[in-house]
Amino acid sequence: MSNPTAAMIVIGDEILSGRTQDTNSNHLAQQLTLLGIDLKEIRVVSDDERQIIHAVNALRMKYTNVFTSGGIGPTHDDITADCIAKALGVSIDVRADARAALAENYKNPEIELTEVRLRMARIPDGATLIDNPISKAPGFSIENVHVMAGVPAIFRAMLAGLLPNLVSGTIIQSKTVNVKLKEGDIAKKLGVIANENPDVAIGSYPYYDDGVFGCNLVVRSADAVMLENVTALIRKAFTSD
Repeated sequence: MSNPTAAMIVIGDEILSGRTQDTNSNHLAQQLTLLGIDLKEIRVVSDDERQIIHAVNALRMKYTNVFTSGGIGPTHDDITADCIAKALGVSIDVRADARAALAENYKNPEIELTEVRLRMARIPDGATLIDNPISKAPGFSIENVHVMAGVPAIFRAMLAGLLPNLVSGTIIQSKTVNVKLKEGDIAKKLGVIANENPDVAIGSYPYYDDGVFGCNLVVRSADAVMLENVTALIRKAFTSD
């Protein structure tokens, strides 16, 4: 049985312009790997309604889970929630439970919880809230789409609460063998090892460090014995250890 799959949509002009560096996709990839959920695709899109809707609809039909980050704040360019509602063909409005969560931030919520701030309590019909223990403004899940904040600390907190509710898969283990050789020097023999062990994934990741060429050969498998055996073959073939 194959593992659940996932995709991520990183939303924001600031990412595409280089003003902000995305770290959420890296964190998501690490956490999903620990659960045996295979992250298959990451897309970065601007704060553009058509692009967001297109990405959501394309990916939610293709993968078990779709995660988004960014665009759920109080400003005019925070349009993710509205785009998700349009993509799934549902209504969106301020919801009582989301408003109550947001109100925890304010001593006088009836005064301080302005119309602008209430934008963060607008939730598509049929969605369930994702808790935000940091700033209280919730994310939400609807069908297989999970919508979270772009601020890394908040994204991580939301994700930590969401992941235990998802179906996990078989955890893939990995080992890395560092080889002080160029890829061209190892390609033929490495290809033979890969062909003879089709149930084990082998990746070659070259680097250049302080005048030295090398490769990190990463071996991945759900079977611990196969992992050890293929790793040993690679060490024997390319290192003197």
